[in-house]
Amino acid sequence: MGSSLTTSPLAYGYARCSTNEDKQDINRQIRELKAAGAEGVIFEYKHGDAKLKKNLSMLLDTAQEGDTIITLEVSRLSRSTQQLCEIIDIIRAKRLRLVIVNSITIDCRHGQIDPMSEAFMKMAGVFSELELQMIRARVKSGMQNAKAKGVKVGRKPTSKEDIPAVFFKHYPAYATKKMNISELARICRLSRPTG
Repeated sequence: MGSSLTTSPLAYGYARCSTNEDKQDINRQIRELKAAGAEGVIFEYKHGDAKLKKNLSMLLDTAQEGDTIITLEVSRLSRSTQQLCEIIDIIRAKRLRLVIVNSITIDCRHGQIDPMSEAFMKMAGVFSELELQMIRARVKSGMQNAKAKGVKVGRKPTSKEDIPAVFFKHYPAYATKKMNISELARICRLSRPTG
């Protein structure tokens, strides 16, 4: 008599921050996702409306029918309504369950999606995208106002004295293509544009 292997559905958490600087603490998201039932948490540092979120794409590809994806806010998945609709389509097609903690749950494990939950999710996506546009408009207005007052806007020029010693230690590996720009920036604790 043969035996069939069945795997229990898994619960994955997904956390995202726009930047890996100290301004945003991804560890808070990870703790809250685990408290909400996530067995493991996939995270990445990407802007909300970035066209490609590599780790989110990998998670959506990996998740099997019946699995659950948990995140804290709709904006963690995307700040683009179009992208959010594409994610909902994947959730539906793969028969997954998507939980926005203390907010909305879309359960497609039986092949259907509750129209009211889908509508609320899409509306949340619209508000998330609107919030991003408002933030960008305020930043742009603030920069224009600062320029009008004669304030120099942007990053101050970097001098040789500003470059950390660790950069000079690892630069030869970068110069000989043994290390890429992202690795150099990470090791030196610099932003990638600085590197």
